[in-house]
Amino acid sequence: MTILGFRTASLGLLTLLFSFLAQGEGTGIKVALITDSAGKNDKSFNESAYRGLLRVEKELGAEIKVVEAPDNNAYETLLRSLSEKKYDLIISIGFLQRDAIRKVAPRFPNQKYALIDADAGLPNVKSVLFEEQEGSYLVGALAALHSKTGVVGFIGGMDVPLIRRFQMGYEAGAKQANPKVQVLSNYLGVTPEAWNNPPKAKELALDQIQRKADVIFVAAGNSGIGVFDAVEAKKVFAIGVDSNQNWIRPGRILTSMVKSVDNAVFEMAQALKAGTFQGGTSRFGLKNNGVSFAVDSFNKSLLSKEALKQTETFKAEIISGKRQVPDYYLKNGKS
Repeated sequence: MTILGFRTASLGLLTLLFSFLAQGEGTGIKVALITDSAGKNDKSFNESAYRGLLRVEKELGAEIKVVEAPDNNAYETLLRSLSEKKYDLIISIGFLQRDAIRKVAPRFPNQKYALIDADAGLPNVKSVLFEEQEGSYLVGALAALHSKTGVVGFIGGMDVPLIRRFQMGYEAGAKQANPKVQVLSNYLGVTPEAWNNPPKAKELALDQIQRKADVIFVAAGNSGIGVFDAVEAKKVFAIGVDSNQNWIRPGRILTSMVKSVDNAVFEMAQALKAGTFQGGTSRFGLKNNGVSFAVDSFNKSLLSKEALKQTETFKAEIISGKRQVPDYYLKNGKS
């Protein structure tokens, strides 16, 4: 082969190589995530979803985008904008985005969406629901078994059916473990600002502690930080929610009721990449590790063997169907 022929062949191979690489650049999926105003670093629900999205980027090679909604009025605009940019999957975090998805998704029938914590009832939306009452039942049992005063507390964020579901499960688990236990309950408000009001949460927690509560379960998003501050100051205990929050106040958080939002986000993106993503409803409970209570190096020494054994028994009975957990949705006509 002549030198000219060799160069020509080499250039041909390089052209094919660059063409192949250029084609490969466009084969990755694009996934966008919309959080509420508490943002991706709320140490709770949104942060769990964000961790899942980072895993999507790392393990699936996806192009990702996170948008933090400034307020609830922005959801529809953000959804429409991302839809026009043709993201392969747009994930909305929280039940407050349901109305916006129901307005936008029908206008973009070929766009795929996911909604966490509410049912959109649309063919191009994957609705992901968690059996939070099951996990709440277990941490309620742990609270009652750990309490020295016989009084435990619950502090919810926005007073909505979803958080009432947490409360009902928690109370049932506590009373199953100790029929004489007293459960104090408070809510931060009826507007979305309830998710981001640590000072008021601290005030409510201090009031419950004054009334002898020595374990308080908080399901209030970023407001939970206020409860953690209160239990640390008064040397009692809190129970975290959504993410494993045990590390935030080591020694003062008895456990956390974890909703595996991160796993749900990853599984949806994985299905998208595999070509198996479909609309409809998926439920995550104890049976498929969708909810759980956290035990790690930060809280293991706080939980007695007897309390863990009893709670694990309750867990097995719920999974087998032997034990029924009351569900606020079913008792109040919700779905």
